[in-house]
Amino acid sequence: MKAGSTQEPVTIGDLEMTLILKDVKNVHLSVHPPDGRITLVAPLGTRSDVARAYAISKLEWIRKQQQALNEQARQSARAFTERETHYLWGRRYLMTVQEADGRPKVEVDHSQIILTVRPETSVAKRAEVMHRWHKSLLYEAVPPLISKWEDILQVRVQRYFLQRMKTRWGSCNPERGHIRLNTELVKKPKEMLDYVVLHEMAHLLDQTHGQQFQSILNAHFPQWREVRQELNALPLSE
Repeated sequence: MKAGSTQEPVTIGDLEMTLILKDVKNVHLSVHPPDGRITLVAPLGTRSDVARAYAISKLEWIRKQQQALNEQARQSARAFTERETHYLWGRRYLMTVQEADGRPKVEVDHSQIILTVRPETSVAKRAEVMHRWHKSLLYEAVPPLISKWEDILQVRVQRYFLQRMKTRWGSCNPERGHIRLNTELVKKPKEMLDYVVLHEMAHLLDQTHGQQFQSILNAHFPQWREVRQELNALPLSE
């Protein structure tokens, strides 16, 4: 939390939100995809009961936003079988499965993703092979993006991590200079990966989603709202 700002939890019935008091002129209420997390940014000096009353007046809107997120489509679990649909960088591919002794591997050929595994390889093992391949692609794609935004934002990412996430596309630990990215991003268009990297790195400058944060995105990624909306309308996982 930046100097001159405070943060506290607020509970209204079964809803929990974070109240952030900082140097802003207007109140800003947000329901964040994909998990429906709620933040209420208000000017310094705003009393908790006043902020709470404002949130109560917006309960119907909050619940509608959360319902829309909850109803967001999720793809069924993949079995990694012949002719099954998979996505890579936003493009649809059909899977071809080949059985052979030797080290498992994954290749891309035109409209196919070719998965080569040993005979009788389990679904769990096939999933593990695919996940390792996805991470290898991200390990190639992410560093240039981090380097680009480091130069533009004048910040430094100390470490980045790739992992499966059920409710977020990414996260940031500003104190340590760490960012985490969802490995599912390998299935989305590269523009969306670029947006998520910028989004998380912008939190190194502003931990909230308030005016300063949005100004950073507006200045360097003007189409961020459209990309965010499209990203969160896509299936989070397979």
